[in-house]
Amino acid sequence: MQLVNQGDHPDDVAHFLGCGRSSVYTWLKLQRQAPAELAAKPHPGRPPGLDAGQLVRLEELLLEGAKAHGWRTQLWTAARVAEVIRRHFGISYHPEHVRKIVKSRLHWTSQKPQKKAKERDQVVIDH
Repeated sequence: MQLVNQGDHPDDVAHFLGCGRSSVYTWLKLQRQAPAELAAKPHPGRPPGLDAGQLVRLEELLLEGAKAHGWRTQLWTAARVAEVIRRHFGISYHPEHVRKIVKSRLHWTSQKPQKKAKERDQVVIDH
């Protein structure tokens, strides 16, 4: 790849790229002397906190239900899942990040619990 086309002035290239003219000259020098130095280098970012095996184990824990982990109801909230991750894997996540993990990596969706009247008579309803 050639940084400057024939006839392009380094000032024009610098303006186009939004950098200083000296940077353009540095890149031209590198292109002539060590082209490999200009190659793109991957920036993988931070590695995921939970690996694939831990995700499998997390799903197993979640399938046990929230009551099995000490809560009064079976309802999983992002905060509760974050607490389970902290207890079992020693990794602290913000509840909003946990929501993303559960959705994107476990393919679980958020559910809104159905509310039922306390006075309802299930026997009569079933009949």
